[in-house]
Amino acid sequence: MIPRIKPVGLGLIPVCTLAIALVASPTLTAQQEDSSSSRSRAMTLEKQGQTTEAEHIWSAIAKADPRNAEALAHLGLLEARQEHYDIAIDFYRSTLAIDPNLPGLQMNLGLTLFKASQFPDAIKAFSAEIKKHPDDPRLTILLGMAHYGMKDYLVAIPYLQRAAERDPQNVTIRLTLANSCLRSRQLQCVLDTHKEIQQLNADTAEADMLAGQALAQMQNKAAAEHEFREAILKDPREPRLHFALGYLLWSERKWAESAAEFQLELQNDPQAADAQVFLADSWVQQNEFVKAASLLESLTVSEAYAALVHRDLGIIYANEKRTEDAIRELTAASEADPEAPEPHLQLAKLYQAANQQRDASKELMKARTLHPQSLPSLEEVIDAAQSPAP
Repeated sequence: MIPRIKPVGLGLIPVCTLAIALVASPTLTAQQEDSSSSRSRAMTLEKQGQTTEAEHIWSAIAKADPRNAEALAHLGLLEARQEHYDIAIDFYRSTLAIDPNLPGLQMNLGLTLFKASQFPDAIKAFSAEIKKHPDDPRLTILLGMAHYGMKDYLVAIPYLQRAAERDPQNVTIRLTLANSCLRSRQLQCVLDTHKEIQQLNADTAEADMLAGQALAQMQNKAAAEHEFREAILKDPREPRLHFALGYLLWSERKWAESAAEFQLELQNDPQAADAQVFLADSWVQQNEFVKAASLLESLTVSEAYAALVHRDLGIIYANEKRTEDAIRELTAASEADPEAPEPHLQLAKLYQAANQQRDASKELMKARTLHPQSLPSLEEVIDAAQSPAP
């Protein structure tokens, strides 16, 4: 699964941290009386949520004194509130060049970088801040989430574990931790975290789905199926859930059951290409060639599933006595996956039926030199769909 960034830290860290810190800082007070009055007015408007008016005053102060770090910092804060993250980052960095020790500056810069998905720079900002405040739970969460966003799952895990220990009731942190453990193949960690979530009486399908994926990787398919079905009872519209169960059943050659799950996944997400491919294959395995053909022929074949799609089309066309089309598709299947013996076996059958014994013998020889590979794991199939090769 594609990692889902949860708003864990963002809900706990007020965007106005900087503003609060600045109010308490006597070193930032303007010297001139008119500037002091303008500053007070801008602060009041900012607290009242009158962003445009406050921004106008801070801009005037910054124009009069381009090195006024406080004004630049507040302009960054106001732009961030409007989700103008690139502009806010520029203001914060200008402030940093003038006064790197301004209270709350690194935190707000980090938050804005995080929201803009600029995770490496966000980590630098949070790391600088956590040196000053090593026990700040907010920074622990944010560092974990930022590393998670970068897919540095092994690095994220210790931060998320500490955050979970400090906040025993927080389900969202634990879900992110379980995701990180799954992505880094720390499978027992997934199951332990799932148990913690269950003990919190959290009615979340995602936790059961993650446990199911871990169990599937541990080859405990019966337990994995149980977790997937538990998740479906809680939320049948959880993304990728029916596909996960469908693929598990497909890998066990339970074609009718897998087809039903792939169809349910397509009800939730009609554009799920992998669900379409495996649904069609489930139909092919049940000799429901007409239904499978209408689906496969309408698909735009991705690299991840090219071999399976071409193979199934070859089988369908062979059944329809469309020999040339079948040979074309099976040849394409063998080219897409040179290690797969089945396209060669199917080609051998075609050539034998056409009394082309020499070609049939060649294909049988190729098939004998190859060995069926183990099926991709559920995680590999999901990742291939969500992060396709260029």
